[in-house]
Amino acid sequence: MKRGVVYGGMAGATWGLVILAPSLLPEFSPLLLSCARYSLYGLVSLLIALPVAPRLLRRLTIDDTLKLVQLALTGNIVYYLLLASAIQLAGVASAALIVGVVPVTVTLLGRRDAGAVPLRRLAVPLLLVVVGIACINLETLLFDPAPQRPLGERLLGIACAFAALGCWTWFAAANARCLKQSRFDSGEWSTLWGIVTGLLAALLWLGAALLLPDSLRVEASEQRWTAFWLLSLSSAVLGSWLANLLWNAASRRLPLTLTGQLIVFETLFSLLYGFLYLQRLPTLLETLAIGLLIGGVTWAVRRHAVPHGEMAGGAG
Repeated sequence: MKRGVVYGGMAGATWGLVILAPSLLPEFSPLLLSCARYSLYGLVSLLIALPVAPRLLRRLTIDDTLKLVQLALTGNIVYYLLLASAIQLAGVASAALIVGVVPVTVTLLGRRDAGAVPLRRLAVPLLLVVVGIACINLETLLFDPAPQRPLGERLLGIACAFAALGCWTWFAAANARCLKQSRFDSGEWSTLWGIVTGLLAALLWLGAALLLPDSLRVEASEQRWTAFWLLSLSSAVLGSWLANLLWNAASRRLPLTLTGQLIVFETLFSLLYGFLYLQRLPTLLETLAIGLLIGGVTWAVRRHAVPHGEMAGGAG
Protein backbone atom coordinates (compact mmCIF):
# COMPACT_ATOMS: atom_id res chain seq x y z
CA MET A 1 0.00 0.00 0.00
CA LYS A 2 2.75 2.46 0.96
CA ARG A 3 4.66 1.72 -2.22
CA GLY A 4 1.56 2.29 -4.32
CA VAL A 5 0.97 5.68 -2.70
CA VAL A 6 4.60 6.63 -3.37
CA TYR A 7 4.27 5.62 -7.03
CA GLY A 8 1.06 7.64 -7.37
CA GLY A 9 2.67 10.67 -5.78
CA MET A 10 5.70 10.40 -8.07
CA ALA A 11 3.43 10.18 -11.12
CA GLY A 12 1.58 13.30 -9.99
CA ALA A 13 4.84 15.13 -9.37
CA THR A 14 5.98 14.27 -12.90
CA TRP A 15 2.72 15.30 -14.55
CA GLY A 16 2.72 18.54 -12.57
CA LEU A 17 6.18 19.38 -13.88
CA VAL A 18 5.06 18.84 -17.48
CA ILE A 19 2.12 21.23 -17.02
CA LEU A 20 4.64 24.02 -16.42
CA ALA A 21 6.38 23.54 -19.79
CA PRO A 22 4.08 25.83 -21.86
CA SER A 23 4.72 28.66 -19.40
CA LEU A 24 8.46 28.20 -19.80
CA LEU A 25 8.16 28.34 -23.60
CA PRO A 26 5.58 31.09 -24.27
CA GLU A 27 6.95 31.92 -27.74
CA PHE A 28 6.25 28.39 -28.99
CA SER A 29 2.67 27.64 -30.02
CA PRO A 30 0.61 24.90 -28.32
CA LEU A 31 0.51 23.12 -31.70
CA LEU A 32 4.29 23.01 -31.93
CA LEU A 33 4.64 21.95 -28.29
CA SER A 34 2.13 19.14 -28.78
CA CYS A 35 3.65 17.88 -32.02
CA ALA A 36 7.17 17.81 -30.60
CA ARG A 37 6.26 16.14 -27.31
CA TYR A 38 4.11 13.39 -28.77
CA SER A 39 6.32 12.68 -31.78
CA LEU A 40 9.16 12.07 -29.33
CA TYR A 41 6.81 10.03 -27.11
CA GLY A 42 5.98 7.84 -30.09
CA LEU A 43 9.66 7.37 -30.88
CA VAL A 44 10.44 6.36 -27.29
CA SER A 45 7.50 3.91 -27.27
CA LEU A 46 8.61 2.43 -30.60
CA LEU A 47 12.12 1.81 -29.27
CA ILE A 48 10.68 0.12 -26.20
CA ALA A 49 8.35 -2.03 -28.32
CA LEU A 50 10.99 -3.26 -30.80
CA PRO A 51 11.97 -6.41 -28.85
CA VAL A 52 8.34 -7.63 -28.69
CA ALA A 53 6.95 -5.96 -31.82
CA PRO A 54 6.13 -9.17 -33.77
CA ARG A 55 4.12 -10.59 -30.86
CA LEU A 56 2.19 -7.32 -30.37
CA LEU A 57 1.40 -6.90 -34.06
CA ARG A 58 0.04 -10.45 -34.36
CA ARG A 59 -2.50 -9.74 -31.63
CA LEU A 60 -3.48 -6.26 -32.85
CA THR A 61 -6.85 -6.02 -34.63
CA ILE A 62 -8.49 -3.24 -36.62
CA ASP A 63 -10.87 -2.60 -33.73
CA ASP A 64 -7.90 -2.23 -31.35
CA THR A 65 -6.27 0.21 -33.76
CA LEU A 66 -9.40 2.36 -34.01
CA LYS A 67 -9.71 2.48 -30.23
CA LEU A 68 -6.05 3.45 -29.89
CA VAL A 69 -6.50 6.26 -32.43
CA GLN A 70 -9.49 7.64 -30.51
CA LEU A 71 -7.64 7.44 -27.21
CA ALA A 72 -4.45 8.97 -28.60
CA LEU A 73 -6.31 11.91 -30.13
CA THR A 74 -8.53 12.63 -27.13
CA GLY A 75 -6.21 11.79 -24.26
CA ASN A 76 -2.96 13.09 -25.70
CA ILE A 77 -2.87 15.36 -28.74
CA VAL A 78 -6.15 17.31 -28.51
CA TYR A 79 -5.99 17.34 -24.71
CA TYR A 80 -2.47 18.75 -24.61
CA LEU A 81 -3.25 21.32 -27.32
CA LEU A 82 -6.13 22.58 -25.19
CA LEU A 83 -4.15 22.41 -21.96
CA ALA A 84 -1.14 24.26 -23.39
CA SER A 85 -3.47 26.94 -24.78
CA ALA A 86 -5.18 27.26 -21.39
CA ILE A 87 -1.86 27.65 -19.59
CA GLN A 88 -0.56 30.29 -21.98
CA LEU A 89 -3.83 32.24 -22.00
CA ALA A 90 -5.14 31.87 -18.43
CA GLY A 91 -2.11 30.81 -16.39
CA VAL A 92 -0.87 27.65 -14.71
CA ALA A 93 -3.05 27.95 -11.60
CA SER A 94 -6.38 28.18 -13.41
CA ALA A 95 -5.56 25.40 -15.87
CA ALA A 96 -4.21 23.07 -13.18
CA LEU A 97 -7.15 23.53 -10.84
CA ILE A 98 -9.80 23.08 -13.54
CA VAL A 99 -8.20 19.97 -15.00
CA GLY A 100 -7.66 18.74 -11.43
CA VAL A 101 -11.40 18.01 -11.17
CA VAL A 102 -10.90 14.85 -13.26
CA PRO A 103 -11.67 12.44 -10.38
CA VAL A 104 -15.11 14.00 -9.97
CA THR A 105 -15.97 14.23 -13.68
CA VAL A 106 -14.90 10.64 -14.31
CA THR A 107 -17.15 9.57 -11.47
CA LEU A 108 -20.06 11.50 -12.97
CA LEU A 109 -19.49 9.90 -16.36
CA GLY A 110 -19.66 6.48 -14.76
CA ARG A 111 -22.61 7.23 -12.50
CA ARG A 112 -24.71 4.51 -14.20
CA ASP A 113 -22.03 1.85 -14.02
CA ALA A 114 -22.35 -1.02 -11.58
CA GLY A 115 -21.77 0.11 -8.01
CA ALA A 116 -22.17 3.82 -8.78
CA VAL A 117 -23.15 6.15 -5.93
CA PRO A 118 -26.41 8.10 -6.45
CA LEU A 119 -25.78 11.59 -7.77
CA ARG A 120 -27.59 13.22 -4.85
CA ARG A 121 -24.84 11.97 -2.54
CA LEU A 122 -22.31 13.95 -4.60
CA ALA A 123 -24.12 17.30 -4.38
CA VAL A 124 -22.03 18.79 -1.56
CA PRO A 125 -18.59 17.55 -2.79
CA LEU A 126 -19.32 18.84 -6.29
CA LEU A 127 -20.45 22.17 -4.87
CA LEU A 128 -17.10 22.50 -3.10
CA VAL A 129 -15.28 21.87 -6.37
CA VAL A 130 -17.39 24.41 -8.27
CA VAL A 131 -16.82 27.08 -5.59
CA GLY A 132 -13.09 26.32 -5.63
CA ILE A 133 -12.90 26.81 -9.39
CA ALA A 134 -14.90 30.03 -9.04
CA CYS A 135 -12.45 31.32 -6.42
CA ILE A 136 -9.32 30.68 -8.47
CA ASN A 137 -10.80 32.21 -11.59
CA LEU A 138 -12.12 35.19 -9.64
CA GLU A 139 -8.54 35.74 -8.48
CA THR A 140 -7.20 35.37 -12.02
CA LEU A 141 -9.82 37.51 -13.75
CA LEU A 142 -10.41 40.33 -11.27
CA PHE A 143 -7.70 40.64 -8.65
CA ASP A 144 -4.45 40.15 -10.56
CA PRO A 145 -2.58 43.41 -9.85
CA ALA A 146 -0.60 43.25 -13.09
CA PRO A 147 -2.55 41.25 -15.69
CA GLN A 148 -0.46 40.34 -18.72
CA ARG A 149 -3.35 39.14 -20.87
CA PRO A 150 -6.61 40.83 -21.90
CA LEU A 151 -9.78 39.60 -20.23
CA GLY A 152 -10.99 37.99 -23.45
CA GLU A 153 -7.84 35.89 -23.75
CA ARG A 154 -8.13 34.73 -20.18
CA LEU A 155 -11.74 33.70 -20.70
CA LEU A 156 -10.68 31.79 -23.81
CA GLY A 157 -7.95 30.11 -21.78
CA ILE A 158 -10.45 29.05 -19.12
CA ALA A 159 -12.72 27.66 -21.86
CA CYS A 160 -9.77 25.66 -23.22
CA ALA A 161 -9.11 24.29 -19.73
CA PHE A 162 -12.71 23.08 -19.41
CA ALA A 163 -12.49 21.50 -22.88
CA ALA A 164 -9.26 19.78 -21.84
CA LEU A 165 -11.06 18.52 -18.75
CA GLY A 166 -13.79 17.07 -20.96
CA CYS A 167 -11.24 15.33 -23.19
CA TRP A 168 -9.37 13.78 -20.29
CA THR A 169 -12.61 12.71 -18.59
CA TRP A 170 -13.78 10.84 -21.68
CA PHE A 171 -10.35 9.35 -22.20
CA ALA A 172 -9.99 8.13 -18.60
CA ALA A 173 -13.32 6.33 -18.68
CA ALA A 174 -12.92 4.94 -22.21
CA ASN A 175 -9.37 3.74 -21.62
CA ALA A 176 -10.34 1.97 -18.37
CA ARG A 177 -13.20 0.19 -20.13
CA CYS A 178 -10.96 -0.81 -23.04
CA LEU A 179 -8.36 -2.25 -20.69
CA LYS A 180 -10.97 -4.42 -18.95
CA GLN A 181 -11.84 -6.03 -22.30
CA SER A 182 -8.39 -5.94 -23.90
CA ARG A 183 -6.11 -8.91 -24.62
CA PHE A 184 -3.13 -6.67 -23.82
CA ASP A 185 -1.79 -5.96 -20.36
CA SER A 186 -1.50 -2.35 -19.18
CA GLY A 187 2.17 -2.04 -20.22
CA GLU A 188 1.56 -3.37 -23.73
CA TRP A 189 -1.50 -1.19 -24.15
CA SER A 190 0.42 1.90 -23.03
CA THR A 191 3.24 1.13 -25.47
CA LEU A 192 0.84 0.68 -28.39
CA TRP A 193 -0.96 3.85 -27.36
CA GLY A 194 2.34 5.74 -27.39
CA ILE A 195 3.25 4.49 -30.88
CA VAL A 196 -0.13 5.51 -32.29
CA THR A 197 0.14 8.88 -30.57
CA GLY A 198 3.55 9.44 -32.17
CA LEU A 199 2.25 8.60 -35.65
CA LEU A 200 -0.70 10.97 -35.26
CA ALA A 201 1.55 13.73 -33.95
CA ALA A 202 3.89 13.30 -36.93
CA LEU A 203 0.91 13.50 -39.32
CA LEU A 204 -0.39 16.59 -37.52
CA TRP A 205 3.05 18.18 -37.80
CA LEU A 206 3.22 17.42 -41.52
CA GLY A 207 -0.31 18.74 -42.10
CA ALA A 208 0.44 21.95 -40.21
CA ALA A 209 3.66 22.44 -42.18
CA LEU A 210 1.74 22.13 -45.46
CA LEU A 211 -1.48 23.99 -44.57
CA LEU A 212 -0.57 26.31 -41.67
CA PRO A 213 3.16 26.97 -41.97
CA ASP A 214 2.90 30.24 -40.00
CA SER A 215 1.75 28.30 -36.93
CA LEU A 216 5.12 26.55 -36.81
CA ARG A 217 7.32 29.60 -37.40
CA VAL A 218 9.01 30.86 -34.25
CA GLU A 219 11.41 33.76 -33.86
CA ALA A 220 13.68 32.36 -31.17
CA SER A 221 17.36 32.17 -30.39
CA GLU A 222 19.41 29.00 -30.64
CA GLN A 223 19.36 28.74 -26.85
CA ARG A 224 15.56 28.88 -26.80
CA TRP A 225 15.32 26.17 -29.45
CA THR A 226 17.67 24.04 -27.38
CA ALA A 227 15.43 24.59 -24.36
CA PHE A 228 12.39 23.70 -26.49
CA TRP A 229 13.80 20.34 -27.56
CA LEU A 230 15.11 19.49 -24.11
CA LEU A 231 11.76 20.26 -22.49
CA SER A 232 9.89 18.37 -25.22
CA LEU A 233 12.10 15.33 -24.72
CA SER A 234 11.70 15.58 -20.95
CA SER A 235 7.93 15.81 -21.35
CA ALA A 236 7.93 12.77 -23.64
CA VAL A 237 10.15 10.59 -21.45
CA LEU A 238 9.04 11.77 -18.00
CA GLY A 239 5.53 13.12 -18.49
CA SER A 240 4.34 10.45 -20.91
CA TRP A 241 6.41 7.28 -20.62
CA LEU A 242 7.63 7.34 -17.01
CA ALA A 243 4.51 8.89 -15.47
CA ASN A 244 2.27 6.31 -17.17
CA LEU A 245 4.55 3.54 -15.90
CA LEU A 246 4.39 4.88 -12.33
CA TRP A 247 0.63 5.33 -12.50
CA ASN A 248 0.16 1.76 -13.73
CA ALA A 249 2.33 0.54 -10.85
CA ALA A 250 0.20 2.49 -8.37
CA SER A 251 -3.02 1.24 -9.95
CA ARG A 252 -1.92 -2.39 -9.57
CA ARG A 253 -1.31 -1.95 -5.83
CA LEU A 254 -4.19 0.29 -4.77
CA PRO A 255 -7.99 0.23 -4.98
CA LEU A 256 -9.53 2.50 -7.59
CA THR A 257 -10.98 4.87 -4.98
CA LEU A 258 -7.52 5.56 -3.59
CA THR A 259 -5.83 6.00 -6.99
CA GLY A 260 -8.57 8.49 -7.87
CA GLN A 261 -7.65 10.57 -4.84
CA LEU A 262 -3.97 10.41 -5.78
CA ILE A 263 -4.69 12.37 -8.97
CA VAL A 264 -4.78 15.39 -6.65
CA PHE A 265 -0.97 15.10 -6.49
CA GLU A 266 -0.81 16.37 -10.09
CA THR A 267 -2.77 19.50 -9.17
CA LEU A 268 -0.76 20.12 -6.02
CA PHE A 269 2.61 19.72 -7.71
CA SER A 270 1.66 21.79 -10.76
CA LEU A 271 0.59 24.61 -8.46
CA LEU A 272 3.75 24.24 -6.40
CA TYR A 273 5.95 24.45 -9.50
CA GLY A 274 3.92 27.38 -10.81
CA PHE A 275 4.29 29.36 -7.58
CA LEU A 276 8.01 28.56 -7.48
CA TYR A 277 8.39 29.72 -11.08
CA LEU A 278 6.52 32.94 -10.32
CA GLN A 279 8.42 33.29 -7.02
CA ARG A 280 5.37 34.03 -4.93
CA LEU A 281 3.07 32.48 -2.34
CA PRO A 282 -0.57 31.65 -3.10
CA THR A 283 -3.06 34.38 -2.29
CA LEU A 284 -5.91 33.89 0.15
CA LEU A 285 -8.37 33.09 -2.65
CA GLU A 286 -5.93 30.65 -4.27
CA THR A 287 -5.36 28.95 -0.92
CA LEU A 288 -9.09 28.71 -0.37
CA ALA A 289 -9.56 27.32 -3.89
CA ILE A 290 -6.89 24.67 -3.34
CA GLY A 291 -8.51 23.60 -0.07
CA LEU A 292 -11.99 23.47 -1.59
CA LEU A 293 -10.82 21.52 -4.62
CA ILE A 294 -8.89 18.93 -2.63
CA GLY A 295 -11.71 18.61 -0.12
CA GLY A 296 -14.37 18.26 -2.81
CA VAL A 297 -12.43 15.73 -4.87
CA THR A 298 -11.49 13.67 -1.82
CA TRP A 299 -15.06 13.70 -0.54
CA ALA A 300 -16.51 12.74 -3.94
CA VAL A 301 -14.13 9.83 -4.40
CA ARG A 302 -14.71 8.58 -0.85
CA ARG A 303 -18.44 8.59 -1.52
CA HIS A 304 -17.70 6.00 -4.20
CA ALA A 305 -15.55 3.85 -1.90
CA VAL A 306 -16.87 0.40 -1.18
CA PRO A 307 -17.35 -0.09 2.57
CA HIS A 308 -14.51 -2.05 4.09
CA GLY A 309 -16.73 -4.99 5.04
CA GLU A 310 -18.11 -5.29 1.51
CA MET A 311 -14.62 -5.12 0.01
CA ALA A 312 -13.42 -7.89 2.25
CA GLY A 313 -16.50 -9.98 1.53
CA GLY A 314 -16.15 -9.57 -2.22
CA ALA A 315 -12.44 -10.28 -2.43
CA GLY A 316 -12.98 -13.87 -3.43
